[in-house]
Amino acid sequence: MKFSLGGSLKLAFRPWVEGLENVPAEGPAILASNHLSFSDSFFLPAVLDRKVTFIAKAEYFTTPGVKGRLTAAFFKGVGQLPVDRSGARGAGEAAIKAGIEVIEGGGLFGIYPEGTRSPDGRLYRGKPGGLARVALATGAPVIPVAMIDTEKIQPPGKIVPKLMRPGIRIGKPLDFSRYHGMDGDRFILRSVTDEVMYEIMKLSGQEYVDIYATAAKRQLAEAEKAAKEAVKAEIAAREESGA
Repeated sequence: MKFSLGGSLKLAFRPWVEGLENVPAEGPAILASNHLSFSDSFFLPAVLDRKVTFIAKAEYFTTPGVKGRLTAAFFKGVGQLPVDRSGARGAGEAAIKAGIEVIEGGGLFGIYPEGTRSPDGRLYRGKPGGLARVALATGAPVIPVAMIDTEKIQPPGKIVPKLMRPGIRIGKPLDFSRYHGMDGDRFILRSVTDEVMYEIMKLSGQEYVDIYATAAKRQLAEAEKAAKEAVKAEIAAREESGA
């Protein structure tokens, strides 16, 4: 998949990269990136020589039928790891376990600390669970990554991408060995996460918003709903006054 899809992506979009030397040639590391587009999980692995394993919901791998098998094969090919979201604590614990397994196997584990794509191109507060807990449990270095302009190539809801050059900035590895074994301390988890998000912000140049992206998406959806209801009410009032 790296040679087929990766080569095609590099040829068609010609992504530029800074800091490639910060990714180790071997050994475990965590790549912590901002998340602007669905295509982020393809462009980053395409420019690296090594395999990067991300996590994906298990439904992508268990859907029946021909389409389901093709989808499963595709996500396996691009290095996605299925995560079962069932259970008491759902995807969070499953993601942490998956990340630790990748690191213990000497691999590169890719994660988006924001937890979901940015709704408006800004950088949102990182969730303190997965990233920090995997880093502190394994002692693996965290490498901050900034995806540039990928939201312009494939905005949310768009299937056909726009041909333009995205950018990828890779920062220097962050060492959190001083906190090793303290993955149960929520204050330490928040401190580690915030330090990584600050480095991502410096690399990306994004405006930082100190709320979770999921909350921002909910606010935008509520505002859009309220606006539609206001328009409907205004139309109804005009019709009533005209009658």
